[in-house]
Amino acid sequence: MTAKLCFKTPKTVLQWDKGKTIPPICKRLMRMYAYRDLSPLDDNWKGWKISKGKLITPDGWPLTPNRIIMGNALIEIGAADELRFQREVLRTARMLKKLK
Repeated sequence: MTAKLCFKTPKTVLQWDKGKTIPPICKRLMRMYAYRDLSPLDDNWKGWKISKGKLITPDGWPLTPNRIIMGNALIEIGAADELRFQREVLRTARMLKKLK
């Protein structure tokens, strides 16, 4: 699996197991695959992960594709005043969360 992920031969991966230096890009790919850590993509993804088919925010919120689409749709509706709209949605979501 590692060989396929890194576009290397199985022989090369065996050499890594014996102590040969692993190229940084291959380490990054393996870390992303093993832990589903998105941080190596860009600093904006620091703390984001993928687990069990969900995108996990740094705060631990599990986002399904439907939730992401819904959130984007809500933002698009209020595109004229996007920042104010985003703040309002977040404030409302926090209030709803407290109702549990």
